Formats: sequence, C-alpha cells, structure tokens
Amino acid sequence: MIVMRETVTAKDVAKLAGVSQSSVSRVYFEGASVSEKTKKRVKEAAEELGYRPNVYARSLITNQSKIIGLVMKGVQNPFYAQALKRFSSLFKKHGYSVLFVYTNNDEIQQEDVETLLNYNVAGVVVTDATMLFSVGEEFKKNNIPLVFFNRKLSTENFYSVCCNNIDASRSIAKYLLSKGASELVLITGKVDTSTSIEREKGFCEVLDHQKVPYRIYNSDYTYEGGYHTAMTVLKEKRLPSAIFVANDIMAFGVIDALRKNGVRIPEDTKIVGFDNIDMASWPAYELTTWEQPIEEMINETVDYLMNEIASYTGLVRDIEVDGKFIERKTT
Repeated sequence: MIVMRETVTAKDVAKLAGVSQSSVSRVYFEGASVSEKTKKRVKEAAEELGYRPNVYARSLITNQSKIIGLVMKGVQNPFYAQALKRFSSLFKKHGYSVLFVYTNNDEIQQEDVETLLNYNVAGVVVTDATMLFSVGEEFKKNNIPLVFFNRKLSTENFYSVCCNNIDASRSIAKYLLSKGASELVLITGKVDTSTSIEREKGFCEVLDHQKVPYRIYNSDYTYEGGYHTAMTVLKEKRLPSAIFVANDIMAFGVIDALRKNGVRIPEDTKIVGFDNIDMASWPAYELTTWEQPIEEMINETVDYLMNEIASYTGLVRDIEVDGKFIERKTT
C-alpha cells in the first residue's frame, strides 16, 4: 500500500504558532515587517511540522523568483564548467539559485526563452550562445536584466562582460614574433562568435602590419575540432613555426595530433592557447596561453545583475577585462 505524504501548509503552521496565516507569509517574505517574537514562534512551529515555503508559488504572486537563469551550450568546454561552478557559488551567497538551461543550438531557441519566463527568473546570464534581438527585447519588456558573459551581440543593446580579446591576441602575435616565428597559423572557433572575430582581428592586425605570412583555419572550440584541424595542417605538409589556437581545449587536440605524428613542441612548432583552464598547467600539456580573468568577469556579471534586480534601469554597456599571458613549455 502506498502512503501519500501529507503536505504541511502555512495554515497548519499558523494554527500551531497561534498567529494568523498572513503572519506566516510575512516571515518568509523578504523585506516584510514582522516582529522578532512572531518570527521565532513561526520558525519553531515550521521546524516542528517540517514546513517549507513554496518558493515557486510565491514567485507567481510577486512576479519574480529568487532564480537566475544561466544559458549554456558548451558544457564540454572546461572553461564554462568552471564558470558555472563559480556562478552557482556566488549567486547562492546572494540568496539565489541557478536554473541551468542547456541550449542544443548556437542560437537561443524560443523554448529556452519560455522556460526562463515560466520560472519568473530574476535575471539571465547567456554564455556561449547567440540570440536574436527580438528575443532579448522579450526580457527587457518584462524588466528582466540580461547579460552576455564571454560573448557580445553585433547590436549594442545588451550588457556584456568579456575579456579584452583584441588586445590579448595582439600580445600573443607580438610574443610569437619575438620568439622568431616566421610563418604562423591561427585556428579559430565558430566564425560568427564575437570571441573568434575579436581574437582573429587582433592577431592578424599585428601580422599584417609586420607583413608576416599566416593561414587561418576555422574550427568549433572543441578538442575534436582542434585535433582534426591539426591533421589537416599536417596533410598540407606546410608546418608553421607557431600556431595560435583560439581556446585551450582546441589547443590540447592540436598538441595531441602533432605529437602523434612526431612533431616536437616547441622545437618544431610553438603552440599558444587561450583561457588558461586548469588542465593547461597539467604536465601532459604545460600549455602557454592567455589567462581569461574569469573571477573578475564573473564578479562584474553578478554585480550588474544584483544592481539591476534591486532597481531595473536597462543599463547597456560592453565591459572588457584585461587578462594576462601565461608562459609554459609549448613555446
């Protein structure tokens, strides 16, 4: 026989505590006026009965929950796994939970938007996905602050927090030239993303100015993409003196493909990545890379959302945070 668990309600707590049901509601409603004596009685009664307030139901009344929506596609990329962990921890300190929305496509779909709106999220962070302007306007219409993390849209209608990709890739190009590189290869991620566009722009700008030959290969920001692109480079039998790979996880694929085919790193060719994920320092790779200031970027994102949730202004700005060069054994 199945025994149904009886749900404890605010009415039950009120009866045991000897207070009104509205008093129970005020105890669990942030900012509501309630005496310490009443609060103590309600909390004790709630603990005795095993009562938990229905946060979702309350969000329907207030039209806002204590939930932040976080949209992500690249769950296989350790950079975003690290970001998710840090976001969850920081939002928790502010009293918010994270609603993780995995999008199957590069562009946020209407069903993803519906999920976020149905949960009355207080704010939204979009990481490695793009979004139609009209979709973003839907959040604005509902006074839901939205921020792009490590991404920008081509329009300047939304808040974004990124690494200074152009200056970073300029520095990488200058470094490789200073190490004697004479012909270079750039392996980018998806061509329509702001990160790829900016990293290519800064890198090629320096090489064009110095009239140094280079080749560009487009990949997809995955280990497999880096591996297969490196195999393509090897088949062309034109091994460059240096390769700049637009993120670390692709760089690992490049390194493994080259080593498998007898290419010595850094003697035969030098490799520089981008992100400085934890694996970059592992003895198997010891990758020279550009460190994205992930802590500072996340702090900027969270600060913006908390301020906008407290008092919505619709503020629009592109925040760029400087990273730093990390030299290891691949150069």
